Amino acid sequence: MENEQQNTNVQSGSLKGSQSSTTDPADTNVKTAIAPEPETDLLLNAKDLCKSFGGIRAVDRAAIQVARGSITGLIGPNGAGKTTLFNLLSSFIYPDAGEICFDGMPIQTLSPYRIAQAGLVRTFQVARVLSRLSVLENMLLGAQNQTGENIVRALFRSGQVRVEERHNRERAMSILESVGLAAKAHDYAGALSGGQRKLLELARALMPQPRLILLDEPAAGVNPTLIGQICEHIVEWNREGISFLVIEHNMDVIMSLCDRIWVLAEGRNLANGSPAEIQRNPKVLTAYLGE
Repeated sequence: MENEQQNTNVQSGSLKGSQSSTTDPADTNVKTAIAPEPETDLLLNAKDLCKSFGGIRAVDRAAIQVARGSITGLIGPNGAGKTTLFNLLSSFIYPDAGEICFDGMPIQTLSPYRIAQAGLVRTFQVARVLSRLSVLENMLLGAQNQTGENIVRALFRSGQVRVEERHNRERAMSILESVGLAAKAHDYAGALSGGQRKLLELARALMPQPRLILLDEPAAGVNPTLIGQICEHIVEWNREGISFLVIEHNMDVIMSLCDRIWVLAEGRNLANGSPAEIQRNPKVLTAYLGE
């Protein structure tokens, strides 16, 4: 169902190796139940989500919560339903049952465009850039609610259109500068490396000034140096007020970035907790390692 490639580090080092580390005695209880965050702190709250494709139940009464201002992780073995869950949260597909609330507002029936307008945007496992457009033009596609998108307003408010275009270009160049792509602003996006395309997609996600970004494997296929840069950007943007929900098979990335981690297996919630709790959770280790 999902086109996911498992990083071999998941299956050996980071999860299993943590069992031998020293832990706080007060923190030894393993969390396996789904413990919700206080409702008032939640930016995203999805519960009882179900989605079937033919006779296959890809997501089975799954829940996910993202606290406001947090970096939350979503992990699980291949085929666990992670990308399907992302598609449900972003309305690329619609749930058969369940509820998704973003900042208290039900969004499970909204279009992807309306959800993006509300402040929830996403990236993809394979970066989606328009190869025949420049890097800057790709960035400008991420801007929301532009007057020029409406032909009538564009005709009668041409001055406002020009002001918005200038503002969007300045914002796009500022973001490209922050991720080290400003020098390539006028190059075709198709000429970028795979890692640079990931950076471009991340940068474009900032254009509509989102409150929550869903990141689908931001470190996949990226060299270690660039992975470090991507993580630094995520932490920096989080400090500026953006919340994140991150799917990632690289456990070093997940454990270093996330405040809380949710685990899926066979479309169902398996566990959630802090990185330390997840690393010690026997159900999680069994799901990944078959032990």
